Amino acid sequence: MKHTYIYLTLLIAATFSACTSGFEELNINPNSPVQVQPNLLLRQVIYDLGDEMAYEGFVAGNLLSQHFTAIDFNLFDRHNLSQPQLGGNPWPTIYRNLRDNEILLTLSRNNEAFAVYEAPSLILKSYMAALATDIYGDVPYSEALRGTDGIVTPSYDTQESIYLSESGILDNLHQAIDLLDNNNYTTPLQGDIIYDGNLDKWKKLAASLFIKFSIRSSAATEVSEQVNTLFQGGHYITTQDENAVLDFLDSQPNNFRMANLRDGDFNLFVMSETAQGILQDLNDPRIKTYYRPSGNDGSYTGLLNGPDASSTSISVSDYSLTGTIFRENPGELFGNFITSWEIKFLLAEAALKGYIDGDAQLLYEEGVRQAFAYWNTEMPIDYLTSGNATYNDDQAIEQIITQKWIANSINGYEAWIEYRRTGFPALKTISASLNNNLIPVRMPYPADEEALNQINFNIANNGDGNSVDRKVWWDIN
Repeated sequence: MKHTYIYLTLLIAATFSACTSGFEELNINPNSPVQVQPNLLLRQVIYDLGDEMAYEGFVAGNLLSQHFTAIDFNLFDRHNLSQPQLGGNPWPTIYRNLRDNEILLTLSRNNEAFAVYEAPSLILKSYMAALATDIYGDVPYSEALRGTDGIVTPSYDTQESIYLSESGILDNLHQAIDLLDNNNYTTPLQGDIIYDGNLDKWKKLAASLFIKFSIRSSAATEVSEQVNTLFQGGHYITTQDENAVLDFLDSQPNNFRMANLRDGDFNLFVMSETAQGILQDLNDPRIKTYYRPSGNDGSYTGLLNGPDASSTSISVSDYSLTGTIFRENPGELFGNFITSWEIKFLLAEAALKGYIDGDAQLLYEEGVRQAFAYWNTEMPIDYLTSGNATYNDDQAIEQIITQKWIANSINGYEAWIEYRRTGFPALKTISASLNNNLIPVRMPYPADEEALNQINFNIANNGDGNSVDRKVWWDIN
């Protein structure tokens, strides 16, 4: 067959060699463009990433952080993370969107008409690189997405280098801020479903992410000077209208994916015993937003994470199902990139640790208020002045991170990542652990990496069998 194809090709070339003027133009399909327009790429990356990570947050991230418990198909909830079921494999989502974003970045640098897309694509690259390395540890980065250069088995970069090296997470955010400070773009930013082309808000997003990733790595590297400079400058996300979020609708195709699943799949998830304890200890009304009552008296009941469904009979009616906001009213939900309340909690922590010259209590209290508003829940008047949410100097770090944990429901893997970094809030030993009663501190690399990139996969694992108990670079507590 191959020889026949070659013969026909030569025959056709000989026959038409004298009359091929305009042949290339005639054989271009106008319905199959060879170059994707940057506005379509930007929109696709934002939507796909926001949608996929919100879904991952519901079906996997919320299990690791113990917001939800899975009552069946729950090997992941029992911490066998190498067997993802309904979710628990964010690798393809991250790298697919990194690939598309890299195309956008290249277009922005090769065509002056598309230069306005460079800063947003650098910001998104930093965000996704942080997702990958905070979830998995060392990952392909500098050699990733270079198949056209002949690199199909990329080496793994260390997390430290991904954070700190030239063209790494923090450097790309610096570059984006500089570009936006000095821009003279003649064309508008289109396809921007976060900020509708507002470049000043993109600059605030870059500064906010710089604050976030600096504080995340603060146990392993010095960050105070840079964070304090950004804090004093004040040009970061401070209000709800500046939140970097994907706004879900009530109906398809742009609603939250869990709202479209059959009841049986949706009802596999119930309130975690951990969440019940935290929210009831704070007398927190967000319990009514995240969950449904389990009893006719309006009571809420959580289930300890990681039950062995093969040997335990569990009745859904005995436990609190997840709330109507995730199914009947998904128009109230967002796919979260970063928000004003998260920045307030990060800055409260920074103030408490002496990284910035700020008032930790005021920042904490503003973060709580904004988090309630984000979840469309009315905050009790006395929530911050009586009870366990009242700011306490001796417990301030735990309070700050716990409030962030509450608000981080379905926000990808953020609540679990922050637990790994800080140890708060205290999570429970799960019911039937498949990881020796240890809470995982990283996700395992997917099986495709072992099969298709084995040499680099083995180097990255350094003989520990792709262990979920190997701490990442910044996790040195």
